[in-house]
Amino acid sequence: MADELAEALFGMSESPEVTVVAIDGEGPDFCAGVDLAALEELLDAPRQAQLDDAKALAHVFHTIRRMEKPVVALVRGRAYAGGAGLATACDIVLAHEEARFAYPEIMIGFVPAMVMTLLRRSVGEKHAFELVSTGRILKADEAREIGLVSRVFAATEFHPLCEALLKQMADTPSSAMAATKTLFYKLDGLSFIDGISAGIVANVDARATPAFREGVKRFTNRDKSTP
Repeated sequence: MADELAEALFGMSESPEVTVVAIDGEGPDFCAGVDLAALEELLDAPRQAQLDDAKALAHVFHTIRRMEKPVVALVRGRAYAGGAGLATACDIVLAHEEARFAYPEIMIGFVPAMVMTLLRRSVGEKHAFELVSTGRILKADEAREIGLVSRVFAATEFHPLCEALLKQMADTPSSAMAATKTLFYKLDGLSFIDGISAGIVANVDARATPAFREGVKRFTNRDKSTP
């Protein structure tokens, strides 16, 4: 499944017809994590097989981060373990009011290893360590309060509000969206001064795009037409 998801994400990242990607769960839950029965079959497998299995999910996380198009998680029901990791890897998380999040790997002697890199950046060290060291379940509102979730929608509004936000993002100039996401994550590895310098380059590059030129003219023409 991880291989197929990575392949699908890569295909959408290359498609000129796709401007925003939404990951939703089929059924009442977003994703309850890895199939423990499948992990049991790997218990006695050689280390290389274990590495290959772990790399499959890591490749999904890498693909989401490298894509220039925004990836939005639409979370209903449970997002546990690898499912919580998948949601955390997305650029935006929209949660149903009844959504639940948890990183319970430690309870079976496992480690939420790859997701910790993402989780620390989203919620900070203290919240992140408490979540991965206890495995406790977070309600949607608390997940939003600590920065794990972008927005929480009531049950009756979840689908229409998600669709409205996705449409808004889809209508955004793709060149501006790509430049914004690329610079946003590039800043992770840069010092303050280097980040500002990278921003200067991105600023000037954006000025040369047709979308920016058209946007400025549209805005200024609107002002001129206002009495």
